[in-house]
Order: sequence, then structure tokens, then C-alpha cells
Amino acid sequence: MSSSPKLPDQTQIRAQYPALAGETVFLENAGGSQVPAQVADRLHRYMTQTYVQLGAGYPLSQQCTATVDEAHAFARTLLNAGEGPAILGSSTTTLLNILADSYAQVLQPGQRIVLAETGHEANLGCWKRLERLGVKIDWWRMDRDNLECRLDDLRDLVDDQTALVALPHVSNLLGDIVDLSAVVEIAHAGGARVVADGVAFAPHRAIDVQAWDVDYYVYSTYKVYGPHMAVMYGKPEALAGLTGPNHFFIPADDLPYKFEPGGANHESCAALLGFGDYLKFLTGTAADAPCDRAVVEQAFARMQAWEDPLIDRLLGYLNDRQDVRVIGPASGGAGRVGTISFLHESKSSREICDAVDVTDVAIRHGHMYAYHLCEVLGCDLEDGVVRVSFVHYNTPAEIDTLIDIFERVL
Repeated sequence: MSSSPKLPDQTQIRAQYPALAGETVFLENAGGSQVPAQVADRLHRYMTQTYVQLGAGYPLSQQCTATVDEAHAFARTLLNAGEGPAILGSSTTTLLNILADSYAQVLQPGQRIVLAETGHEANLGCWKRLERLGVKIDWWRMDRDNLECRLDDLRDLVDDQTALVALPHVSNLLGDIVDLSAVVEIAHAGGARVVADGVAFAPHRAIDVQAWDVDYYVYSTYKVYGPHMAVMYGKPEALAGLTGPNHFFIPADDLPYKFEPGGANHESCAALLGFGDYLKFLTGTAADAPCDRAVVEQAFARMQAWEDPLIDRLLGYLNDRQDVRVIGPASGGAGRVGTISFLHESKSSREICDAVDVTDVAIRHGHMYAYHLCEVLGCDLEDGVVRVSFVHYNTPAEIDTLIDIFERVL
């Protein structure tokens, strides 16, 4: 009889991250997470042992080609994309601009794009620029009381002229998880496609594009314990009507390559495979076993279990203060991730962060590129909000350290 694998505890997990052995407390993970040694080791081996071009006949080139192919396949596993392509690029902003430029060739004047007011500029600016072509922008406004974009309001916006609905799966300020399946259902009922920014969701939960039936989904791998790269999923039938920007002689149906001008970053592909090694370690899976969908889902379930108590601890402290307003859901649970923003009644966000910075605890202030959202909140756009963002490798002791500092600073 086989026994269940022994799962590593959080101390063993933290030991996989070289940066965590230093003095800095990383509570600014929404800006970019730390990387486990498995990721750095894969990148180092690729650049020192197999750094040649793809597509040639000699063995080393074939090995590098296989690495890039494996990275695309692993990205599809992370997305649960099925046969849908995983397009790799340098950043979420870059990939969304590629998508918008492709739509600029097919949208007609008078067609409409719905933009969520809670969005990051990466999924707003590229679409706003299409107004010059006669495309109309409709804003899905945020309810000022509960800080949500209401589904009923979206129903009123979508009609037969709506081509796209663009939104964040999780706001990188508010931390709330949007019911993406419900958004997709409303959009599809009106004949529109959905472009979801998953950057603030992906470090905390397993992505499942098939379950949500979403048309496009984009996230940054450097915020999910990996290299500085991004991944975009597109339904094959959605991409079929678009012409990717890669060279004219590359067939339109050569996906994902048609949407990867210059090709994917090879060493980042190797590093992304290291994230798969880490997920196997996290779940007690044998090193020589595949990192399949079951491993991905089990790993992210463990991550959430470590993160949820930290959310409750920090929100409990902030909610007890009379001089602080939490920007976003005031409680934890299934609908929230560990990205928590707040405003103080008298101290500026910069003043608070400056005082925390000298303690070597990493947090951040600003609009975080959610410029329109901060305008609605009435924030000073340079000052913005104070944002604390944590992930599964953070500990209750680190949250308590921050709370002790807040006690002095606030």
C-alpha cells in the first residue's frame, strides 16, 4: 500500500526562496513576488549550458526548442487552457497592446468596448486608444458605496454593438475577486467577448479559463513566483478572426507564434518550467513526475490556506482603527485575496510608507496604475493608497511585525 506524500511545511517552503533569508520583509508582492530557487536554477542552467537559437538541426538547438515548447505546454496547464494557445510575451501590458492592435484592424466605427472603472491601465489604455478609429468606449462604473462594478449595470451596457468587455479579475487595489463567469455570461448573451486581466488573481488561486469560458485571459508570471514574462490565453475561435503581428510569411493559424513577434524569451521559458518544479515540491510530488493540472490545483489550494489567516489578521487590525478606511472588502473569505489597501484620515500614504520603509518592511503607496479607480476614490493621484500585499510564503509573525510598526506610525 502506497502512503500519502509528505507535504513540506511553511518553514521548508520559505527555505526554497533565497531572498527570504535576508532582512527584508516582503509585503509588496502585488508588485512582483520573490522566486524559488527552482526557477533561478533553471534559468541559470539554460543560459550557461544551452544558450543557442531554436529551430536548427543540431542536438543543442533541438534541446532548446523543446524547452520553449514545454514552457508553452506548461503555461496551458496553468491556465487549464485545453487546446487553446498560451501566448508568451514580455509583460501583460505588451500582450494586451498586441491584442488591441490586432482588434484595431477588425473593429468598425460605432462598435463599443466596455471598460471596468476598477481596471489597471494595462487593460484600459490599449482599448481607449481605439477611440481614434471611431470605436466608442462605455465605462462600467464602480458603485461608490460598495466599491464594486455591479452586474446589473453591465447588463445595461452590453448590446449588439458591444465587441469587448475588459475588466480585472481582481482589482490590484481592492483585492476583491470578481465573478468572472457571470461577467462572461452577460457579455456572451450580447455577442461580446471578454478580456480579463488576471495579474492580481494569479498569485493566489488556480486559473481555470475553461471553467469561466473567458475569451482572453492575461497574467504576469513575475508576480506568480516566476520570471519577468507574461502569458495570454485566447480562445481559438476568438483569435481566428485576428491577424497577429509576427512576420507576414508566418501563417495566421500558427499559434501562439503569430502573436509572439521576435519569439518568446527563451531563458524565461526555462525559468517558467522551474515554477512547475516548485509546485511539485509544494505538493510532495515526485521530482520526475509531470506537473499536471491536479498538482497545480492542489498547490494553489495550499497557498490559499496559508494566506487566508493573514488576511483576517491584518483586516481585523485595520477595521478596529477609527482613523483608517480599508479600500475594498472589509473581511476575508473566498472572495478576497491578500492585497489590502487603505487610507488614513490625516496622514498621507507617502508619509506612512516612508516611515515603514526605514524598518526594511516592504509595502507601497500610489495609484498602482489603477489611475481611474483612484480618481473615483478622490485620492491624491501621486499619493494614492497604502497597499500591503502578501502571498503564501509570508507568515503571521511578519504581519504582526507590520502591525507593531503601524501602531507607532499611524
